[in-house]
Amino acid sequence: MSVSRRDIGFWLPALIAAQRAAAEKNAASILPSQCYRFSELPVKINPETHTESRQVLRGETHGGFEIACHMTKLAPGAMPHPPHKHVNEEMFFLREGTIEITVEGKTCRLTPGSVAFIASNELHGAKNVGDVPAQYFILELDGQK
Repeated sequence: MSVSRRDIGFWLPALIAAQRAAAEKNAASILPSQCYRFSELPVKINPETHTESRQVLRGETHGGFEIACHMTKLAPGAMPHPPHKHVNEEMFFLREGTIEITVEGKTCRLTPGSVAFIASNELHGAKNVGDVPAQYFILELDGQK
């Protein structure tokens, strides 16, 4: 297939416009440096799972790596959702309480200050096994898209 100057002249402006639009979209989704005050984060309450959650951030780093972070407060004896799996990795940071994390059938108990890493596509779940509410952060790592 041959490409003429006329073809290039016809398609070049469209290609340049598409490239500019993609660059503008990417710049708009990059997370800026910002402070997220706990008192200013909207609270989502789920009475079925006895959870309170706050979405902290969701977006891309300058290199196109997608991340998201949310906080959850979980009542004693409760699970935020049934065991599940997904492509993205997660880091679980326990602030208060006692949580059991189960990944692919293996359970470990977390106490305040503990961290768990959940790899891609592994069946996992969490349960508050303490007698006080548990508070934790989840950092979702979605990689480059």
